[in-house]
Amino acid sequence: MPTYEYECDACKNRFDEFQSFSEATLTKCPKCKKKKLRRLLGGGAAIIFKGSGFYETDYRSESYKTAAKADAEAAKPAETAKPADTGASTPSKTDTGGGSSEKKGKSSDGKNSKSKS
Repeated sequence: MPTYEYECDACKNRFDEFQSFSEATLTKCPKCKKKKLRRLLGGGAAIIFKGSGFYETDYRSESYKTAAKADAEAAKPAETAKPADTGASTPSKTDTGGGSSEKKGKSSDGKNSKSKS
């Protein structure tokens, strides 16, 4: 909810009022009780939306975003210097689970690989 600034034309009383967008403009001065109150055009404070879908970084200055991007770029070479994956490699989709790409029982020339004893 925004804060609006009001001034009374009769007594020159100035004050801020925290109101929702849908509330009507105040007309009666709380100090002198006359209906000479008017809402002033203010510089306006920033509205910050909170909740899911809104991020604090959406409201950052351009200089902050530029510095953050430069920091991220500087950190990339350090991330690529990590040691290689030590875990077992996963079989490819074409692998049938036999550990080799050739069919069992046949050699690469198509002949039966079982030896006769």
